[in-house]
Amino acid sequence: MNYPAHFVAFDLGATSGRTILATLHEDGRLETEEINRFPNAIMKVNGVSHWNIYSLYENIKDGLKGVARRGVLPVSVAVDTWGVDIACVAPDGSLFGLPVAYRDSRFCPANTAEFFEKVMSKRNLYGHTGIQTLDFNTVFQLYALRDTYPVKNAEKIGFVPDIISYLLSGNLITEYTIASTGALLDAKKRDFDPAILEAVGLDITKFGPIVAPGTQVGVLTPELCAETGLPALPVIAVGGHDTASAVAAIPAEGKDWAYLSSGTWSLMGVETEEPVVTDASFDYNMTNEGGVEHTIRLLKNITGMWVLEECLKCWKAEGVTYTYPQLVAMAAEAPAFKCFIDTDATCFVAPANMPKAIEEYCAATGQEAPKNHGEFVRCIFESLALKYRHVLNLFKEVAQAPISCLNVIGGGSRNALLNQFTASAINLPVVAGPAECTALGNILMQAKAAGYVSSLAELREVVRKNVKTETYQPEAPEAWDEPYSRFVEILGKA
Repeated sequence: MNYPAHFVAFDLGATSGRTILATLHEDGRLETEEINRFPNAIMKVNGVSHWNIYSLYENIKDGLKGVARRGVLPVSVAVDTWGVDIACVAPDGSLFGLPVAYRDSRFCPANTAEFFEKVMSKRNLYGHTGIQTLDFNTVFQLYALRDTYPVKNAEKIGFVPDIISYLLSGNLITEYTIASTGALLDAKKRDFDPAILEAVGLDITKFGPIVAPGTQVGVLTPELCAETGLPALPVIAVGGHDTASAVAAIPAEGKDWAYLSSGTWSLMGVETEEPVVTDASFDYNMTNEGGVEHTIRLLKNITGMWVLEECLKCWKAEGVTYTYPQLVAMAAEAPAFKCFIDTDATCFVAPANMPKAIEEYCAATGQEAPKNHGEFVRCIFESLALKYRHVLNLFKEVAQAPISCLNVIGGGSRNALLNQFTASAINLPVVAGPAECTALGNILMQAKAAGYVSSLAELREVVRKNVKTETYQPEAPEAWDEPYSRFVEILGKA
């Protein structure tokens, strides 16, 4: 192998994107440099919500030009993005306009209900796909768009990361992890489900072949090479869904661990070898998404720091702002276990006033509401820790797998107080960090594709060598048992 080895990752989120140049050294050191960062936002055109994929493509080209100016020769490039959204390719190879965004008003409960009534029941769809019901799942998008000109006349349909790889290389494939987000795949066969495609008026020929992460899609087109000054670099399909790339880079050892992608919204899950599609997983609204190296991400969505963020907005409007250390100090001084909320309750989805919504929830569940801002913060942190305990217990039941620690990644990995509460509540160590795993997973799957990394275990070993984590041990875990019993009772009341 030739060292140092350089890799280019395009990491595209729902609000921003960035180009990362990574350098892997022979001793296992991994260095990263952000070449450019650019906005990404949903744009409305004639009432329809779109992604400006052409703007993303231009920014990606700028990233490639920036790499060329560094004077290094990358081994490959790859892209990861958010899930579910698709774009249509016309017979002449061009795109049929801008991809419709998952927040479009047509992807709504009424559309989902119509699908279940006229096409396939909720339980039957879950039995095929193992994917939880969300109104913006690709299957419901395609049902809503089935009579639109782009879908009816598309030569091919691709998920967003696959479309960007298509723009880079001229070849269209369907990467497995991104396809798994849309409720179009047979969970066990890991391929398109013909019955589901037929239900939305499509057949398998409309999609590129499904490939595993680590597959070469093609090489940069001659036009791109001429414009950027780079040679025909391989374009690699990595974990195209950003969460798949993030989980790949969790610095864990062995298999007896769970993970929490913690931020405004949280995802808790375990890594399994096969999908878990049972009555219990259906009842608990768990979802089976594809991971790298033939793994499955058994996941459950949890509303995370959204509740606190909305409280802070309300307090700011009242003229009060806090630093994070101030919030921690306030919460630490507040009385423990005074009241709890279920952050996933519908009343917290989009209230006009979040503190008032918390007060009303406490009243409805027979609890004394927080009296000051410190008590609100403590209530939210303790409630999240107890919710994590509750969901972790569900995973132990459904996956029937031992769990010896919880790995926390994402922005929430920096929340030391919440991490400590969580460790004590679940009575397990919490390993926090890194805050950003997605680009690392993208980069190291490229490295694996090129032979620099031999396995998923070795990939995670590289991460462990290069990132700093913080371990939180349980403190007086028995003190959380009675509050947890109360919390479970409250879940039943709400």
